[in-house]
Amino acid sequence: MGLIDFMIEIHRLYKKYDINDRRAIIAVIDGEMIIPDNSFVVIRGESGSGKSTLLNLLGGLVRPTEGDIIVNGKNLRMLSENELADFRNYEIGFIFQNYNLIPHLTAKDNIIFSLLFKKWKKNKAKTRALELLEDFGMLERAHSKSSIMSGGEQQRVAIARAIAHDPAVILADEPTGNLDSRNSEEVLEIFQELHREQKKTIIMVSHSDSVSRYATLRFVLKDGKLSKESI
Repeated sequence: MGLIDFMIEIHRLYKKYDINDRRAIIAVIDGEMIIPDNSFVVIRGESGSGKSTLLNLLGGLVRPTEGDIIVNGKNLRMLSENELADFRNYEIGFIFQNYNLIPHLTAKDNIIFSLLFKKWKKNKAKTRALELLEDFGMLERAHSKSSIMSGGEQQRVAIARAIAHDPAVILADEPTGNLDSRNSEEVLEIFQELHREQKKTIIMVSHSDSVSRYATLRFVLKDGKLSKESI
């Protein structure tokens, strides 16, 4: 690919959501996004601007109706269903505003369960889970159910789960949206460390201006129009 390896490229995406025979919702991401490997990207936009649609497209959760989206050398529009499932499972780490942990499982078991789903051996998965919980200062909560944890604790576990399989790209959808300012800062510092120390490519969508200071690339999405901001 020349001197720079591009982790992600998108070129004017068009997505049609069919609701029923008489109605459809049209989502258009008008613009280009070229993201080098080891970037920390923040995409800002108001509710309804298309941020979640863009993140779902980047993560292979939905296919574009038209346009190209290339992640880690793969054009997602061209993949089979099985190839797309493998892409989501092995190359992407998803982090959500609402954590999406299994409430009756412990912190350790939430991570282990995700790795078993990816065909890891149980002993290896347990070792990896405990290693990550220690890294995130959560080892003493390893056997606590996620349902009794604070929001900040749950998000740390969710991040550990998302990176446990060493994905190529981390996609974060408003990861600080349910956190107070102190926990938000601590979570953002974890993302910054993942970017700086582990060289992860991170795509984060947010409506908050304060998140942007962590970015190496910034985009604004407004009414489906994608534009790059200067740093």
